[in-house]
Amino acid sequence: MKPALDPRVWVYCCVDRSYPTDELKPLLLFRENEGVTILIEREVAEQINLPFSFPSRRITLRVHSDLEAVGFLARLASELTKYGIPANAVSAYYHDHLFVPLDRSEEALRVLEELSAFAARQALNDGPF
Repeated sequence: MKPALDPRVWVYCCVDRSYPTDELKPLLLFRENEGVTILIEREVAEQINLPFSFPSRRITLRVHSDLEAVGFLARLASELTKYGIPANAVSAYYHDHLFVPLDRSEEALRVLEELSAFAARQALNDGPF
């Protein structure tokens, strides 16, 4: 999995469909009937006094993910759930990303690193020989 923790703090904001989002350089933009969700750096939201929620850090899983994989993110979410760590998952074309609470990000990274090491050990034990 090779999880990597992004040092930046990301926040979720909701704006009207007419809001000029390009200048905010959102990492994520999703249009819903109620409004447009954007994921931007907290610093940007604070500079323009844009209300936000869920200050988080991004953990990128640096393994090429398959958009049709079954159960991968469920397994990760299940492991984080054991520790009471919420995660918002985003699957992009090449990688999966987990947004975890700012104050639990280091702990979440450790949990994922341990899970990754366990999976690697299992793969060695279940090898072709």
